[in-house]
Amino acid sequence: MKTESLILAGDIGGTKTKLALYQQVGEALQCVRETTYGSGGYSAFGGIVAEFLSGASSGVAAACFGVAGPVRDGRCQTTNLPWLLDEEELARSTGITKVRLLNDLQAMALGLLRLPPGEFVELNPEGRDGSGNKAVVAAGTGFGEAILYWDGRTHHAIATEGGHADFAPNTPEEDELLRYLRSNFRGHVSYERILSGPGLFNIYQYLRDRNEAKESPQLVEQLQVGGDPGQLIGQFGLENGDWLCRESLRLFVSIYGAEAGNWALKTLALGGVFVGGGIAPKILPALRDGRFLASFCNKGRFADLLQGMSVKVALNQNAGLLGAAHHAACLLP
Repeated sequence: MKTESLILAGDIGGTKTKLALYQQVGEALQCVRETTYGSGGYSAFGGIVAEFLSGASSGVAAACFGVAGPVRDGRCQTTNLPWLLDEEELARSTGITKVRLLNDLQAMALGLLRLPPGEFVELNPEGRDGSGNKAVVAAGTGFGEAILYWDGRTHHAIATEGGHADFAPNTPEEDELLRYLRSNFRGHVSYERILSGPGLFNIYQYLRDRNEAKESPQLVEQLQVGGDPGQLIGQFGLENGDWLCRESLRLFVSIYGAEAGNWALKTLALGGVFVGGGIAPKILPALRDGRFLASFCNKGRFADLLQGMSVKVALNQNAGLLGAAHHAACLLP
């Protein structure tokens, strides 16, 4: 690729959309400019791209966007936004000849492979970095899962929609949570209804409606003025010691660990597990207190296998953007 060529990369989420321009210098990509947009403020993705490029798309040689939703035949109807993205339409509207859409977890998985060791926190002190597939799970506005398939020489990122599979409770308390959520979501309760920012609020409402404790007046006030429920619950649970929020985090972390273990088994993740997304770094003390790992390893006859797996939390929030940029670079000669 010519060094003067620019690459456009995007990480499109239900809450935020990040766009960045990169330039290749040798084997590395250097970020030239990056902007974050509130996704809900735009009726279509094209408006964000046009605003970001502001007529400068003639210097962009390739673009790749990681988007939260299934990509089929170069098109994606986003899961948590009313946007329909199309590679051909984006190429026409921007003048960029090479445009690709990836599932957001697929892009994140590619980016996670490129992060240095210092941008991870290990949750399993007995875990080892083995040779083999890697599993990726990520809770944010939604919940996603991806596979890094190992072919014996390198890893290949494979998209899935595993975050929308049926939630499977493991305790009587989780049985009650499932029954509670079924009444709200027409019978089908996916992991995303629990392992996401809105999902953490669903857990909170479940515990609140059981009348186990009174709500914090300060939290209620901040919710009423439009505060982000998931973020506030994490903050009040970790910093303020609020009982309902602390118990919501406990249940969230336990279920998160259990599903991460499920995904590690389904992908035979001998190479380890990556925990990405925006929530994990913000609740790191709760993830490190042992409950996540206990649920992760609680797999009966396969407990020993999971006890030896590395489970790393990614601290870098730009893994999806980085993965999309490197995939776009591969489109060029």
